[in-house]
Amino acid sequence: MERQKIVTFGELLLRFSKPGQLRLTQGDIFTSKYGGSEANVAVSLAIQGDNVTYITRLPDTPVGHAGTMNLAQLGVDTSQILYGGQRIGTYYFEPPAGMRAAKVFYDRTNSAYSDLKPGMIPWRKILKDCTYFHVSGITAAISQQAADATFEALDIADELGITICFDINYRKNLWRYEGAAPRETLSRMLAHCDMMFGDAIEFEWLSQHPQPPFTATSSNFTMQMKEYGEWFDELHKQFPRLKNWMMGMRNIVNSNHHTLTALLWSEGELLQAPIINIPDVVDPVGVGDAFMGGWLHAIKLFPNDKKKQLNYSLAAAALKNTIPGDFNLSTEDEIMTVLQEQL
Repeated sequence: MERQKIVTFGELLLRFSKPGQLRLTQGDIFTSKYGGSEANVAVSLAIQGDNVTYITRLPDTPVGHAGTMNLAQLGVDTSQILYGGQRIGTYYFEPPAGMRAAKVFYDRTNSAYSDLKPGMIPWRKILKDCTYFHVSGITAAISQQAADATFEALDIADELGITICFDINYRKNLWRYEGAAPRETLSRMLAHCDMMFGDAIEFEWLSQHPQPPFTATSSNFTMQMKEYGEWFDELHKQFPRLKNWMMGMRNIVNSNHHTLTALLWSEGELLQAPIINIPDVVDPVGVGDAFMGGWLHAIKLFPNDKKKQLNYSLAAAALKNTIPGDFNLSTEDEIMTVLQEQL
């Protein structure tokens, strides 16, 4: 199977947490891991054996170079990463426990990535032999300069005829591009895109259409497929270029027991994945990115079987729940085992 080149673009972050289930206000030790949505997708693809290049801007410091080394050790091509600026963006994650929900606090102001400007990245060189280009709503959220650099990349990818993949990734507390309405900006991005992923809450926010409730506590839950079909047909009218999109759905039964499923709308056809029960969630961060990484890999594995593409993506996302940190370190063989045994 040909290893087609995939390029992902976004901000690499340094994640801080307290050990175990401690709150951020407890203890005196932080543990750290690298992550960030588009980097998570890149790592997922690299672990599955894909040829993937990650583009970002990091400070020319030991902390910035350690992030690059981390990605390179996992098989990601980091040769086009830029260096400059003052600091790496960070976020603080407090894991859930029992009835206590997870909490996330971002600290990304004046990061090296936020100072990106059009013309800094040699997009024509990077994208010239690219098959898929992946971005998300987060790439345009942090500053006007970063948004302008993102639209520059989208314009060039469009011109080169590259398939553009998008994750909605709307985070209200992350939006720092003052003077730009988030929904309008993301809609402008989507005008360039061929594929989209998002969770049900993000789909509802983007389309302004109420979602049918997903309250599964087991695999026996009945999905409202007629309502989803009508919703997705309306969404296609809003974004006619989008021919394929996947929506992930999670119900949090309690902090370590989740149910997970997904729907795939592809050129007018709506497909449903089984509902998978995850009774021992270790870390829920990066599950959407695992869906995206699984989907792009599955398109090559099963080019003529969209149902298998969907189910493989769900298996990849389910496995991410068992792995600490942002990255899905599941191999193709491990994902295939879940696909064959549980889906």
